[in-house]
Amino acid sequence: MAAVGSIPAIKGVQFGSAFENATRFGTELHDPIVPAPPDSPVEVKRASNRAAGLEGGITTGEPLVIQAAMKPISTTLRGIPSVDLSTGKPVQTVYERSDICAVPRACVVGEAMVAFVLADALMEKLGGDSIEEMLPRFSSLRSSKLADLPMTNSPWRFGY
Repeated sequence: MAAVGSIPAIKGVQFGSAFENATRFGTELHDPIVPAPPDSPVEVKRASNRAAGLEGGITTGEPLVIQAAMKPISTTLRGIPSVDLSTGKPVQTVYERSDICAVPRACVVGEAMVAFVLADALMEKLGGDSIEEMLPRFSSLRSSKLADLPMTNSPWRFGY
C-alpha cells in the first residue's frame, strides 16, 4: 500500500472495497475456504474474495485487488487567482496545455510498482540472486500439497 501511495498524485489506496467493508459487520466479510474443483492446480480455494487477496498481510492465493485514487489534473482553461512571483502582485493564471487525463499512465505505473513489491517479496522468500537460482525453489513451492503439512489435530507444543 505504501508503495502505491508513494506514486505522485495518488491520494488514497485500498485493498478491494476496504473503506466500504469497514462500515460492515465482520460476519458479512468472510471468505470461506472450500475444496477446489478437481481440475484446479490447488486443493482448496476461497469461495469469495472480499479480503481482496490479502489477510493479515499475507496473500490468500486469490487475486490481489488494489485500488488507488488519483487527484484530478489541475489544468483549467479559465485562469484562477495567483501571485506573480517577480512582482508580488495578484494575477490570473494563464492556460498552458497539459494532459487532460493521466489515469492511463498512472495505471501502468501502479501495476509496475505492485510488480516491484511482489518481486521483492518473492526474492526474500526464495533467496538467490538470479532467476536460474530461484526457479527450482519456486517449482518446489508450487508443487507443495496439503498432505505435506503435518496435521495431527493435537495441541501445538513449543520446544520439541
